[in-house]
Amino acid sequence: MRSEATSVDEYLEELPDDRRGDLEVVRDSMLAAVPSGVVETMNWGMVSYEIPLERYPDTYNGQPLLVAALPNQKRHMAIYLHCIYAEPTIRQDFEDEYAASGQPMDIGKSCVRFTRLERLPLDVIERAVRRMCVGEYITVYEASRRRS
Repeated sequence: MRSEATSVDEYLEELPDDRRGDLEVVRDSMLAAVPSGVVETMNWGMVSYEIPLERYPDTYNGQPLLVAALPNQKRHMAIYLHCIYAEPTIRQDFEDEYAASGQPMDIGKSCVRFTRLERLPLDVIERAVRRMCVGEYITVYEASRRRS
């Protein structure tokens, strides 16, 4: 479900009541966890956490470098964690920690899906988002582009 909202507040306002509260809690968690230099914005129809083009303009698509995103979907909510997919060891650590949390893991190719906040181990999400500073993330991104 792609939103046409132009601000995060507008995006949250248009959500159904039963999801707004959960996504606001996850948003607060993301804001506390994103490294310095990552900004919250609306992009791609969802709340996005990005490295601005002013900091790193050399992206493959001319868009800011996405670290994470928070969308509301038709059947679930999700957190896109590009920050764990750029480096296999980070993804494995994340999946191990998630499994150890005891919460059911519904992980897609680039997202963690959830239907209720109680089923999302926010501490695991936060640690994954904090894992790399902006400079490290850019280095890993550049290395992944050279491999493709």
